[in-house]
Amino acid sequence: MSSDPTSQQLDEETPLLRSEGNALAKKLQTPLPWRQFSMVLVSQIAEPMTSQVISPFAPQLIRDIGITHGDEALVSFYVGLLHSLFFVTEALTMFHWCRLSDYIGRKPVLLIGLFGISLSMLCFGLSKTFWTLVISRCLVGALNGNIGVIKSVTAEMTDSTNMARAWAFVPLAWSSGATLGPLIGGGLARPADRFPNIFGGSEFLKKYPYFLPCAIPAAISALTWIFIFLYLKETSTPQINISQLLPWKKRNAVPLAALEPPPVSSSIGDKPVPIRALFVRPVFVATGGYAGIALVDMAFRTVQPVFYATPISLGGLGLDTPAIGTILAVQGTAIGVMQLLIFAKLHDIMGAKKLWLFALTCALPMIALYPALNTLARSSGIVQSVWYLVALQIALTSCTHCAYAVSFMYIAAASPNRASVGATNGFAQVVVSVMRAIGPAAANTAFSISIERQYLGGNLVYCVMVGMVFLAMSVGILLPRTM
Repeated sequence: MSSDPTSQQLDEETPLLRSEGNALAKKLQTPLPWRQFSMVLVSQIAEPMTSQVISPFAPQLIRDIGITHGDEALVSFYVGLLHSLFFVTEALTMFHWCRLSDYIGRKPVLLIGLFGISLSMLCFGLSKTFWTLVISRCLVGALNGNIGVIKSVTAEMTDSTNMARAWAFVPLAWSSGATLGPLIGGGLARPADRFPNIFGGSEFLKKYPYFLPCAIPAAISALTWIFIFLYLKETSTPQINISQLLPWKKRNAVPLAALEPPPVSSSIGDKPVPIRALFVRPVFVATGGYAGIALVDMAFRTVQPVFYATPISLGGLGLDTPAIGTILAVQGTAIGVMQLLIFAKLHDIMGAKKLWLFALTCALPMIALYPALNTLARSSGIVQSVWYLVALQIALTSCTHCAYAVSFMYIAAASPNRASVGATNGFAQVVVSVMRAIGPAAANTAFSISIERQYLGGNLVYCVMVGMVFLAMSVGILLPRTM
């Protein structure tokens, strides 16, 4: 019997996780493959740790290298630039790493990413000029394809019955890294000054005061590399052997044309689809939702440490580096615990789309607390009420992060077929990386202008961030009710 072309097309473009009627709803939940899934969670810790470890000391680092020439209003601009550069270079390379993982497998790309993270953090810790900081951040962005690949591995390890449970654990791993990062950065920056009895005799740490907090995440990434290499099993079916891409294997190498996906007529669901097959409404809408929450979150998170470090008279709270690190660490813990305890239940009660919209709505009071905190600090100083508002802001941030897990589920569901999960995640991550580059740059630039020129009483930046929330919600309303 000849195959039906229409049926074949549906096989390639139907989302992986689409419900198949009442029979699927009645399925028992498939147990998670914990031994392998734990390796995914371990690898997830490295990226947020390395990105967040610089947050507590980045404002002081910018002051120390002297690029602002004493202009406090420029500190937030350069801090935002450092964050944005990572995501700009990531956007340029992410799709290629994820697409490559569809061909050579997920594991080799994960190992390359972990190596890049470790190397770049050592370079960052040894940097003494702004341009070496720039090179270090660009290096980690260019070599880090792990963010998208980890999502692909998670999608391949799960099905529609245990998907929500798995995505509830991924933010826990992320928040563990986001918790450890600020603790390490805030606690170990300038160790010779802060712990003279232990590190006071080290001329190396006096010359490179930020090397120690950078070296620890680098070492953890190196250890993670060993665990992944030894224990993680490949979740996809490699299309070619990685050895065929090595220069000294040229005789046996596959021609470049072989890396192009086969025509649609010969691709039956077990091979990557052409790139043009990703340009469909389900992928665009799911990617738009993910990009929206990423834009809001990155704008908030890059302004956060700068706001805490800025003097009260200029619109911030005037906190020191250890206090900032502690707040960010508590926030990371709260995000992870909340995702683990309530995300799956909220998803079952509210459904994916309503939960996503609820999470974005929580971002409005979360942002509004910035000017409220400064107003209270101006009138009463850093009193107990300020810490209550900080705690409320952390709780709202935890709720907002539910939108991430929902977005990951939508993207996995939008993939044309299982062999193209990597490319779909790669495409989504490229768009998100662009938003993560725009968010810090726009928010911190607006923060600098707000301080310098006192537009809207110094609150221009918060109006910009609220605009980002409404922009994200305008995309989120297009998300389908079911996957």
